[in-house]
Amino acid sequence: MRQTMAQLPYHYGVKLRIFPSAEQKRLIKCNSDASRFIYNEMNGMNRELYRLKQVKIPIALVQQRIQTLKQRLKHPATGISNLHGWLNDHELDSLMKANAIKNYHNAWKLFHKVHHAGTPAFHKRRTEQTYQTDCLYARKVQTPNMLTGSVRLLDQRHIQIPKLGHLRFKGFPDKLLQNAQVIRIGTVTLSMDATGRYYVSLQLASEQPFVITPKQATHGKIGIDLNLDNFLTDSMGNVVANPRYYRSMRGKLAKAQRKLSRRATRAKKEHRLLRKSANYQRQRLVVANLHRKVANQRHNFLQFLSTTLIKNHDLVVAEELRSKNMLRNHALAMSISDVGWRTFLGMLAYKADLYDRKFITVNPRNTTQTCSQCQFVMGTDETHKLTLKDRDWTCPRCQTHHIRDWNAAKNILAKGLASA
Repeated sequence: MRQTMAQLPYHYGVKLRIFPSAEQKRLIKCNSDASRFIYNEMNGMNRELYRLKQVKIPIALVQQRIQTLKQRLKHPATGISNLHGWLNDHELDSLMKANAIKNYHNAWKLFHKVHHAGTPAFHKRRTEQTYQTDCLYARKVQTPNMLTGSVRLLDQRHIQIPKLGHLRFKGFPDKLLQNAQVIRIGTVTLSMDATGRYYVSLQLASEQPFVITPKQATHGKIGIDLNLDNFLTDSMGNVVANPRYYRSMRGKLAKAQRKLSRRATRAKKEHRLLRKSANYQRQRLVVANLHRKVANQRHNFLQFLSTTLIKNHDLVVAEELRSKNMLRNHALAMSISDVGWRTFLGMLAYKADLYDRKFITVNPRNTTQTCSQCQFVMGTDETHKLTLKDRDWTCPRCQTHHIRDWNAAKNILAKGLASA
């Protein structure tokens, strides 16, 4: 019996830049708009159903409407398409509709699970475009792989996608191309970012590992302390500088955004739609490109550093940071957002699984205030707690001189070893 994507032991994701034709761009926009419409239609029906259920008086018209909405939500694919006939157009991908419905149900499941993001909200029309489809395999296909599905690689530069046809791409890893016969494609996401670049994201799965597990690391175990003065300090005293990509681009961004604001104000005074204002759209692209450059620089830095740490150490221990709580400090919010801690920890977590390493996070409580030699905690025995200005200090009990971040990294490693 053929295994599903979820049953396969190894998973991987790859994002490729594609170069669609004008007709393919139009189809991507049509499918993106339809996906957003279906999601919003389901959200609207659910909200209306909730409000109608608050009516305690048994009004026949209200009860009839409730039953109609329940029936449509029970079978949304046909319920919405029958009401809005344009969704049956042959240019729209049927799997796009199924994925839009699935994403709405997943949004509710996530709300019931964590209660952080709130109930599903309406998706606004933005410059960005995105929709999802799936790769299907015929029953007669004995070995599903990247070359035999409805979404398949034609060669090292072209991919076939339903409704869109052949698309040229670049950036596919050679190690995946060499093992195309044993890798299967699952969910496929087509997207366009704010700068007008198009991408396809492939969910991959296989029965074989995607990377060859490196030999046992020579450096063994390491603890890392994340901070704003330097990006991180490890338990061996090595320091990685904070690149501060956003701050270095802040002046250019401010100037470009002021220009964008002026053009928006002028367009509104002349009663022109922003999406049809050529000057505004040109400046919007300038701002979007600056933001993309900052994001790409940060992403590249985090990817390189996380891969280096995981490949060279058997155990990596970091502090569990709550960025959402830390962002409430208005004095440090911009610096915390610029440094990308949450993204970095996520990279360490999935790369540890990919390279068969171990990554754990520990409670950061008192890791900065505790002496790594004698375990004395500052703030006790009539001592004062260390402040952010105190970059080095001497333990009042054992007289050991500490560099603040190095000492914290040692305590983080000790906590990790104790819990491992």
